[in-house]
Amino acid sequence: MANTIKFELVTPDRSVVSEDVEYVGAPGVNGEFGVLPNHIPFLSALGVGSLYFKTGGRRSYVFVAGGFAEISPDKVTVLAEVAEKAEEIDVERARKARERAEKRLQQAQDRVEYARARAALVRAMQRVTTRETASQSR
Repeated sequence: MANTIKFELVTPDRSVVSEDVEYVGAPGVNGEFGVLPNHIPFLSALGVGSLYFKTGGRRSYVFVAGGFAEISPDKVTVLAEVAEKAEEIDVERARKARERAEKRLQQAQDRVEYARARAALVRAMQRVTTRETASQSR
């Protein structure tokens, strides 16, 4: 049994991660899932939240929003709509986005505006959470 699995994380713009890892934990739309080497194959839609992976016993965090993960026994491929490594997240920008989203929620005139504002709020909050979690784990 191999101790690592190939992990690829890409967005439409770039390759974010490409390395051999010991574990991948990701936010699926139906809850978080974890993958070790030799995992049974499956496909999952991604939610919004923190994805993390372990290399050399150390966790690395990435904010993801939307997309899909394909798991095979020797590879995890994540195609994300948005992905930012924790160290790339601008916390001040995310906090301002959160404030704007909260104002939009209060002013929403219909369900569509409300849903968009709510989604923006969740993304902003999860960006901050990802950055803070990564900082605490070091």
